[in-house]
Amino acid sequence: MTEDETDSTLLKRFRRGDEAAFEALFVRHYAAVYRVLYGIAGARELAEDLAQETFLKLYHRPPPADHPLRAWLCRVALNLGRNALRSGRRDAARTERVAVNEAAADDPAAAAERSEARDLVRSALAALPERQARLLLLRHAGLSYAELAAVLDIAPGSVGTLLARAERAFIIAYEQGAGIRHEEPAPSLTGEVQP
Repeated sequence: MTEDETDSTLLKRFRRGDEAAFEALFVRHYAAVYRVLYGIAGARELAEDLAQETFLKLYHRPPPADHPLRAWLCRVALNLGRNALRSGRRDAARTERVAVNEAAADDPAAAAERSEARDLVRSALAALPERQARLLLLRHAGLSYAELAAVLDIAPGSVGTLLARAERAFIIAYEQGAGIRHEEPAPSLTGEVQP
């Protein structure tokens, strides 16, 4: 197996029973899938569990060879992450793990600050429309514009605009959650902005 084998080629080999091809796909795409899930779940253990579930779905029902695999995997990961959070079946365990991890931190003040920042980010994402939140999570996970378009089923030419809007909406939601107030300068009658 060579580094430059395409996902499509590896999928074909896997369908013929080549386990090494599946392993190569796993190694190639695990980091992106994990980043998406960590962005949703906020806990390392839960993100790892859901990443494993994502690759199990690939193992048992791989997409057609002509589908962009990374986009397919991220779509599956998004759905699994959303379902896990909605069901709440892991919330108690996650809360306990976070509490233990924070208690074990060397600097409790720094741990509390990190926790507060994570909570603000999650709150800001939760305040956004679902498509905007997904767009930001996937972009943060490293997906290209073409992959974002495929995962979210949007026109490739509109990804940049939608991403810019999502980023602006996130900043506003984050600042509101943090209690930061930015008042827009009022335009004058001539259209110039007054300080």
